[in-house]
Amino acid sequence: MIVHRLYVGTIGEGLFRSLDGGESFRRACEGMFVECHVRALAVHPNEPATLYLGSELGLFVSRDGAESWTKLPAPLEGLQVWSLWIVPEQPEILIVGTCPSHLFRSEDGGRTWSEATARLERECPRLLWTRVTCIVGAPDEPNVLWAGVEIDGVHQSRDGGRTWQAIGSGLSSRDIHALAVVPSQGGRPRRLLAATNNDLNLSEDDGMTWRPLHIGQAMPWSYCRTLIQPYGRSEEILLGNGDFPPGTAGVIGRSLDGGLTWRLADMPGRANSTIWNFAVHPADPQLIYASSVSGQVYRSVDGGASWQRLLREFGEVRALAWAPEI
Repeated sequence: MIVHRLYVGTIGEGLFRSLDGGESFRRACEGMFVECHVRALAVHPNEPATLYLGSELGLFVSRDGAESWTKLPAPLEGLQVWSLWIVPEQPEILIVGTCPSHLFRSEDGGRTWSEATARLERECPRLLWTRVTCIVGAPDEPNVLWAGVEIDGVHQSRDGGRTWQAIGSGLSSRDIHALAVVPSQGGRPRRLLAATNNDLNLSEDDGMTWRPLHIGQAMPWSYCRTLIQPYGRSEEILLGNGDFPPGTAGVIGRSLDGGLTWRLADMPGRANSTIWNFAVHPADPQLIYASSVSGQVYRSVDGGASWQRLLREFGEVRALAWAPEI
């Protein structure tokens, strides 16, 4: 297992960092409110010491592996940062999603920002405010992006995040929790997966039309919270599944055929709540972390096939990341 740093973002307890693969943790909140609500983490793809953190207090950056943090001067007053996307091929370009729902774009690593043109619903009866829960990009087309909104469906950009359009018919629900892109392969078109409150959905036309996969037939429950694709394995997808938000039980699902069929990953029993987060890094495609929303953290060293639970538990975990040691 590669030597690495593990970051756990919590609600009300700030950020925790481990330098020994999850054996021990210390709080890493120098420069920000120690009790902040961490909802998003992103690691610079080429500079493992550089991390971005989204919270109810705005956007922060660390350039020393979370030793210290600096708040970025983004136009986010009154907004919570819920999602972050760093364009892998151009990591100076950042896309941020907020609650209430807005999308912002930076071309200089977060020093300056512009709000994207997007018609996003701001309010909804069930949640009061909608929120941009996820942003993903096409691996082979850096300008093609998708954003999932809870509760406002899927939105697509074809100009690198400058403008966005609502897309998607046939979704089981407009309550989007996570998105994942399965690259085209062997003549098969690119696929998009959408995790919602009542099913997992699949699209083969870049999100224009969808069909539910009836995930409750393969997984214990239909509630889907998070998705991730391990690096270097285009057909493999991992799914966070649970009985409810936050729930009292959770499992990890694994697909080896681009999302068509699913089976349970090997875990030491069910988690204490819905699986909410995954963390991957190209430095070691076999090393993956997962966490339940109620504070349990799991590690896989075989690409998601089997998992071990760390001894340390937290309160409410909403963000997870790991990076190679600096």
